[in-house]
Amino acid sequence: MRTILYPDKTSWESLCARPEMNKSDLESAVINIIEGVRKDKDDALYYYSQKFDNVKLDNLKVSQNEIIDSSYKVSYELKKAIGTAKSNIEKFHSSQLRNELEVETSAGVRCWRKSVPIERVGLYIPGGSAPLFSTVLMLGIPAKIAGCNEIILCTPPAVDGKINPVILYTASLIGITEIFKTGGAQAIAALAYGTETIPKVYKIFGPGNQYVTKAKELVQQDGIPIDMPAGPSEVLVIADRTSNPEFIAADLLSQAEHGSDSQVVLVTDYADLPEKVSKAIEKQINELPRRKIASKALDHSMIIVLRSLEDCMDFSNQYAPEHLIINTIDSNELATGVINAGSVFLGSFSCESAGDYASGTNHTLPTNGYARNFSGVSVESFQKKISFQELTQDGIRNLGPAIELMAEAENLQGHKNAVTIRLKSLNNV
Repeated sequence: MRTILYPDKTSWESLCARPEMNKSDLESAVINIIEGVRKDKDDALYYYSQKFDNVKLDNLKVSQNEIIDSSYKVSYELKKAIGTAKSNIEKFHSSQLRNELEVETSAGVRCWRKSVPIERVGLYIPGGSAPLFSTVLMLGIPAKIAGCNEIILCTPPAVDGKINPVILYTASLIGITEIFKTGGAQAIAALAYGTETIPKVYKIFGPGNQYVTKAKELVQQDGIPIDMPAGPSEVLVIADRTSNPEFIAADLLSQAEHGSDSQVVLVTDYADLPEKVSKAIEKQINELPRRKIASKALDHSMIIVLRSLEDCMDFSNQYAPEHLIINTIDSNELATGVINAGSVFLGSFSCESAGDYASGTNHTLPTNGYARNFSGVSVESFQKKISFQELTQDGIRNLGPAIELMAEAENLQGHKNAVTIRLKSLNNV
């Protein structure tokens, strides 16, 4: 990690830029995959599974027997841990259900909104070297709480053609049984447009690599909604002289091990902290099985020393991190200044891993600066809002003249007439 001392504010924008991946061939490759799935449907999925995942499948759908068998392959201790996380996530997300109040905007005019679940949603769960069964909880639980009728899950198989048993167990635990063996951009295409086996969904959720991210971006341009723009994982830590360097190093490495394209940032007002944290990182990284990945992420990560904690918070708001850890003596007070962040962790013991797994908040969050204008996944992400209004006779009498004038001013005579004809009918009563 490079250390930057007291950078001028004019340079902050360039410091906030995320590492750029080589995208020269990415878009064309993903477009070809999407078009292949749209044209050849299941046959394309079988082809891409063999090409990209080195597995020859004879069936895309996970059978009920495979789901049942998965339960025997997960330890009691892990099941208990998943149960704890499930309970906390359900508690937090259930609190998001709201009954909105009916409003009388003027005499005889009532307006209200109703939350309606999206009928069929698609969840993408990454597999590979880090099968994210925790993401099944983070997406499946709010979808269930929202009331979605159909939840379609896609995840890539291993070379033996099987899905990681913890993913299957977790999906079954929360009531998801429509599970399909396909990953990458081809899975996003299948969810977006449908195949003979995989139903077309109305909204797509879930993280993934650059191919998955690009596929989500492209199908969104074609009118298929997605949860949010996403990219490599990231964390920004604000720390002071009271912070434990070992804790900070562990937090930075926990994000760096996600992928070589991840970015981790430490911002502090304590000039001696960078050296202490760097030494802690050198010690801890050698104990990580994914140390090569973490090391590559650290190559484009940074430690920034600023003159005050207020400056640190200002920098954080400009960076707009996916995860923000405020590890300072006055973390709660400093947190009142947070404007842009996906999820915030306060104090010495609030490690980002808690939010990734079991505290209850959602870990599907905006990255790459999108925390400036996007929220993380919530129950509302799986719902749509329908507005209602009802005008009584008094309501149209009171409001009608204003509507007539406004419609006429926009040269929309038909709009005006819809009011006028009603007002005349009342005058004739």
